Amino acid sequence: MKTNVTSVSFLSGTAVKNKEGENLGKIEDFMVDLTTGRILYAVLSFGGFIGIGNKLFAIPINALKLDLDKEFFLLDVDKERLEKAPGFDKDNWPDMAGPEWGSTVHSYYGVRPYTHNPFNL
Repeated sequence: MKTNVTSVSFLSGTAVKNKEGENLGKIEDFMVDLTTGRILYAVLSFGGFIGIGNKLFAIPINALKLDLDKEFFLLDVDKERLEKAPGFDKDNWPDMAGPEWGSTVHSYYGVRPYTHNPFNL
């Protein structure tokens, strides 16, 4: 039986693909707004080789669609666009609570911040 409720740890490690079926990486973590309990971003790991040299990207949660049947997240960007996206490395995370940073990331992926969209993972 399928359910609409699951643990976030179950979703960590889930593959992310684009509409062309290209593998864009995997979800490493999720970032939660502690004041509202909403998941704001999925942290996507992309590139590198066997975990070395991977770049991390904070993907606004409303830019992702979860395909329950195929068990992957769909992100509507091509690889070249993702490679140019604002990213960070595992030892230098941005201030994801910063409004300017959040605005830049949401704009890059063409989605409005969650305050304008209901949460629907």
